Amino acid sequence: MYFFIAQLSVSDIILTTDIAPNTLYVLLNNGRTITFIGCITQFYFFSAAEIFECLLLTVMSYDRYLAICNPLRYTSIMTYTYCVILATICWVVGLAIALIYSLTISVLTFCPPNIIDHLFCDLVPLVELACSNTYTIELELYVICMLVLFISIIIIISYVNILITIFRFQSNINRQKAFSTCSSHLMVVSIFYFTILSVYLSPKGGKALNLSKLLSLLYTVFTPFINPIIYSLRNKEIKKSVQEIIKKFSTLE
Repeated sequence: MYFFIAQLSVSDIILTTDIAPNTLYVLLNNGRTITFIGCITQFYFFSAAEIFECLLLTVMSYDRYLAICNPLRYTSIMTYTYCVILATICWVVGLAIALIYSLTISVLTFCPPNIIDHLFCDLVPLVELACSNTYTIELELYVICMLVLFISIIIIISYVNILITIFRFQSNINRQKAFSTCSSHLMVVSIFYFTILSVYLSPKGGKALNLSKLLSLLYTVFTPFINPIIYSLRNKEIKKSVQEIIKKFSTLE
């Protein structure tokens, strides 16, 4: 589980590094200019990080499923090599899909004045600026939506089985331990998918567009910020380390 959390941290660092500085500049200066290459590059790393996180959260749900529903075989199945293979597949698929999207967008013709009504180079604002046929990118978007739907179903099935297994436990202590094991991941999944779906399924135009901008900040800035806090607060060792650091500083004073 800690190996996958480390991968999630890498993804969050890439996402915030790609989005946060530019977003702060836009907000402080009421807009900014960005080159075409810069915009496509930002979109590529943003897409790669988001797709990777979507796939990784699915792998982490499978990891929690094995830990709770099949604990005796957990260590033999989720070996370090197997974890590396799963993480590598997530990275390769995420980078490949993001590259396909970026190349498709890069060949579109955009209408002047080329003003992106958004805080960063996202898919929907870029497609709205296109003068050429957007059928290909819309088809790709439909395919990725089906992939996200399939992934969501896998996560739901995993947690349904987890809940069924937990309620079969006779001891309340075992139930609490099991809930504690998967609660952090479930919170991260809920926040991630709620913000993503709120942005891409909400109507566009007027106040809805401003709301979409605000929600986009949640999954590009707030989610990477809150993920470490969620996992850290559920970990007794990290709590103990933080308490020792605070105690050490208070003693020095």
